[in-house]
Amino acid sequence: MNNFQTNLTQLKSGMVALVGVPSDENSSFLRGPAQAPGQIRRVLHSGSDNLCAENGHDLGREPRLLDVGDLPLGPGTWQADGAPIITQHIANLLDREARVLSLGGDHAVTFPIVQAFAAKYPDLTILHIDAHSDLYEEFEGSRVSHACPFARIMEAGLAKQLVQVGIRTLNAHQKAQAEKFGVEIIHMTDWQPGMALNLAGPLYLSLDLDGLDPAFAPGVSHHEPGGLTTREVIDLIQAIDVPLVGADIVELNPVRDLVGMTTAVAAKLLKEIAAKML
Repeated sequence: MNNFQTNLTQLKSGMVALVGVPSDENSSFLRGPAQAPGQIRRVLHSGSDNLCAENGHDLGREPRLLDVGDLPLGPGTWQADGAPIITQHIANLLDREARVLSLGGDHAVTFPIVQAFAAKYPDLTILHIDAHSDLYEEFEGSRVSHACPFARIMEAGLAKQLVQVGIRTLNAHQKAQAEKFGVEIIHMTDWQPGMALNLAGPLYLSLDLDGLDPAFAPGVSHHEPGGLTTREVIDLIQAIDVPLVGADIVELNPVRDLVGMTTAVAAKLLKEIAAKML
């Protein structure tokens, strides 16, 4: 899917737009997440499973779900303070009164995406599932690294509430950043299945696949043992009881996903998120 502008004309109010954001130039360790959108689609439509979510919603028969393809990104996408072209493309989707589910890409893409959402939804709450808090002021000399998106989001006042689940790598700098920005962190050491998160809407979900334990999602660049199970993440999604207006699934690295396990997990989570949005 790469004819983004043509597909965009089919998008109507009330629909969910599935869009790829193939960018990984801000990854700090390994490249590869730019390949993820196409790989997730391949598994989703491979015939190995149907398109039903667990609530019985058959996404294969759902006219309100539209894959608009990948954003047309290229050289010059990223600038020192963000990626305006990503923000503008997502804003165009939101202007059509659609909800947006994006497939990354590394986690750097969340900042320009949320810039568009915050303009549409000034009272945005973010639920962030991840092994890492991604709150660095800068990382390896970059303020738009995939280690920094939530520092950029919070310093710009783009979210009224940020709740992070699954964190298990917090250092002193990121702890200070979390305190500075009033971030609510649920560390893996404190996590209990079924824990109430007390989220407000409208809600944006940012799902980094390394929030899962690498036993369930090994196809990521940064393995961090001791994380969430696939079932726990599905239960978290299904328990959302406020309007879910947008989401991203990021940090799948197909280069490390040798048997396609993590891509299958991403496709499964995509179905559950889309069903919740609908």
